[in-house]
Amino acid sequence: MKVLIGGGSGFIGKALTNLLRGKGHEVTIISRKPGPGQITWDDVAFKGLPPCDGVVNLAGENLMNPLRWWNDEFKKDLISSRLNTTKTLVKAMVASDKLPNSWVLVTGVGYYKPSETLEYTEDSEGGDFDFLSQLVTEWEAAGRLPEDQAKSVRQVVIRSGIVLGKDGGAMKQMIWPFWLGLGGILGTGHQPFPWIHVADMAGIILHCLEPKYNVSGILNGVAPATDTNAVFTHALGTVLRRPTIFPVPSFAINAIFGNERGSVLLHGQKVIPRRTLESGYVYKYPELQPALKNIVY
Repeated sequence: MKVLIGGGSGFIGKALTNLLRGKGHEVTIISRKPGPGQITWDDVAFKGLPPCDGVVNLAGENLMNPLRWWNDEFKKDLISSRLNTTKTLVKAMVASDKLPNSWVLVTGVGYYKPSETLEYTEDSEGGDFDFLSQLVTEWEAAGRLPEDQAKSVRQVVIRSGIVLGKDGGAMKQMIWPFWLGLGGILGTGHQPFPWIHVADMAGIILHCLEPKYNVSGILNGVAPATDTNAVFTHALGTVLRRPTIFPVPSFAINAIFGNERGSVLLHGQKVIPRRTLESGYVYKYPELQPALKNIVY
């Protein structure tokens, strides 16, 4: 396959690119700057879609970027980095003489309302209760192809949980306090912690791109295990052989990240990957402890 990846130079994009190339597929990355195997977003906007069998969009400003304050300017960047790139790809696909076979958009489980008790599958309602959920709704709407093109392209939306891996993502920010013995639960620790190993996120995307599985629609990009923040904290401390006795109070999280962004850490969703499993995807890391061992060692 020839696969075009928006945001392919990021954490998930690198894992996906390595997986695809390792299986003999050809990858072109869309980035801000041109380079070997790369084109720019302007190239796509003005020159159109290059020949490809599958299109993936992973682009978007990092929600938990510790260098950015939670303000209107940052919110605008979160919106534009997701919606504009998605709209650019959809517009290019619509104008293309040869449509790709598959179109995969990765959004987030922020679509679902936080709850310590409710379980969410891909059929659950959401997307209308706060800034982040509404952003996911607009993002997914921007990714829908018009009816004529939709008949010829398998469209997939993967609602991703917190992606864990060695080379970036949430672990990059979390691991050093734990190494220093300063790790602890966030808030009460009772909040669900929907996670996925980066190898499985890349694996699910590849699974969706491959024609033989004929995947379409919404998939939840989370591990089958439903863990809480307290379970994650204890598991990471155990793997690192470090104590986890320093809880981080809610007011400190909100002071650092802002209330809306802090809610991502203090409130979670119990998300079940029902359709992902039904599609035939086999997880490499379905349980937390083996996933953390792989990441840490």
